[in-house]
Amino acid sequence: MKYRKLGKTDLDVSVLSFGASSLGSVFRDIDEKEGVKTVHTAIDNGINLIDVSPYYGFTKAETVLGKAIREIPRDKFTLSTKAGRYGGSLFDFSKKRIFSSLEESLTRLHTDYVDILLLHDIEFGSFEQIMEEGIPALQELKKQGKIRFFGVSGLPLTIFERVLNEADLDVILSYCHYSLNDTSLNSLIPLFESKNTGIINASPLSMGLLSSGPVADWHPAGEDIRKACKQAAEFCQKSGVDLSKLAIQFSVQNEKIPTTLVSTASVENIIKNTEWTDEPIDREFLGKVLDILKPIHNKTWPSGMLEYAEKEIR
Repeated sequence: MKYRKLGKTDLDVSVLSFGASSLGSVFRDIDEKEGVKTVHTAIDNGINLIDVSPYYGFTKAETVLGKAIREIPRDKFTLSTKAGRYGGSLFDFSKKRIFSSLEESLTRLHTDYVDILLLHDIEFGSFEQIMEEGIPALQELKKQGKIRFFGVSGLPLTIFERVLNEADLDVILSYCHYSLNDTSLNSLIPLFESKNTGIINASPLSMGLLSSGPVADWHPAGEDIRKACKQAAEFCQKSGVDLSKLAIQFSVQNEKIPTTLVSTASVENIIKNTEWTDEPIDREFLGKVLDILKPIHNKTWPSGMLEYAEKEIR
């Protein structure tokens, strides 16, 4: 496993990190014991960053993760959680709620601090509240020592540009914008580097689009994106190649992106995922898959309020 520095933090993070959303049965019902074992296996295989949220499984993910990590020395992993999103349409970025949310998370996670706290999916919140209450709450929690670093997460890339114009962030978490079908995150790397803001890339499989399995009904991608990704998956299958492997290898190879989050509650999958990161990518085959995906390259879908969706960066 390779490690890279995360922005201006003192964290050296594994190029592949563990997304704990699967522990909340977000994608399928999971066996709790296997979920705990998957976390242990991830750490045993060199992964040292774990990301979760109270929203995943409506606190189930944090609860299961808490059971897993209480058996592991705290210095063996970097822990990231979120605040601000608590349901499909339940958002609260007020200072008071962020404080109480963190306390609740700390209890579920059986720890007295988290390394990173992110405001979750800020494109659904009031920008004024986020800047006047949310960011100051994070700054105060950092001073108190309850969090070491802070940032924001979301889908539209414009949210990061807008927040960074007004505040310094240690970290951002972006998803579905650095993968085989969408590399638009590249457009903001110069900004992040100028601000020395660490980048966490999530969903290298584009929330299931880049795999041989069925795409979830709730997936927001349009039919053209779904169709192209399905063609890529079928091409890989016929060629005896796992599209998921190619997708993960593609995402972790970029030296400017410190870490990529992959979510699974399967011991077998996490072992495969970590092994893939150490294998060289087949450049010739990669080119063929990128050609299939070229018609929908950097195409995305709206998320949050219209003001963000309309200005999405290409």
